[in-house]
Amino acid sequence: MIEPDNTTLSIVRQCELLGLNRSSWYYRPCGVSEQDLAIMRLLDEQYTRTPFYGFRRMKLWLAEQGHIVNHKRVRRMMRTMGLEAIYPKPKLSRRNDEHKVFPYLLRDVPVVRPGQVWASDITYIRMRRGFVYLVAVMDWFSRYVLSWSVSVTLDVYFCLEALEKALAVGRSEIFNTDQGSQFTSREFTGMLLGAGIRVSMDGKGRAFDNIFIERLWRTVKYEEVYLKEYPDVLSCMQGLRDYFRFYNEHRPHQALGNKTPLQVYLGRD
Repeated sequence: MIEPDNTTLSIVRQCELLGLNRSSWYYRPCGVSEQDLAIMRLLDEQYTRTPFYGFRRMKLWLAEQGHIVNHKRVRRMMRTMGLEAIYPKPKLSRRNDEHKVFPYLLRDVPVVRPGQVWASDITYIRMRRGFVYLVAVMDWFSRYVLSWSVSVTLDVYFCLEALEKALAVGRSEIFNTDQGSQFTSREFTGMLLGAGIRVSMDGKGRAFDNIFIERLWRTVKYEEVYLKEYPDVLSCMQGLRDYFRFYNEHRPHQALGNKTPLQVYLGRD
């Protein structure tokens, strides 16, 4: 980014060119102490390994690592991160009871071709100081990541941005998400229905209804996020941009016959 005094491009235009949510430009890590951030980094890594750990077990595990933290503080930090052990996944998007919840459409449905089912979810991404949230849209059959977006808040807009980018690429028959408020919002479901896409939502407490994107998060964290120390949001976005390009175009998947997601998505040998 270039400071406004040194360019004719406005901050808004620079953010558009970079594909950056405007709020991220104004992001300054605050409200979380350095000590809490350090503990949250440990919680993130351990949760990725043992997503069935609740705050009580996390408290005991932290004590084994030399961090004596009371359970209320652990619970508060896990809530900030969106981690909830009832479901073996980060529940970063909370349900809004006023929003319509759609039924799960994929039980016993064979997914046999690209474009049949897309899915989306949100995860927590740590930085050197602070954190952001990442949402992605994935094609289930090929594991191809069609689009992604980051935000410093859990509002619906970065999810809409990712969906808009995916719809610019093509259409799916079914779109699956969890029951979080971002995905059940009228704006999000309206965009899907307006595109002629059937909406499917995970059953409450059914963590494996969206299993492929859960595996994506583990892969992204182990192969990219945990190996890096992003100093700021822009560095984080560049790292994720490079990684998703590698993931889509160069990383073979054993489950795909050692082809890349892009090869399978495009139907190439």
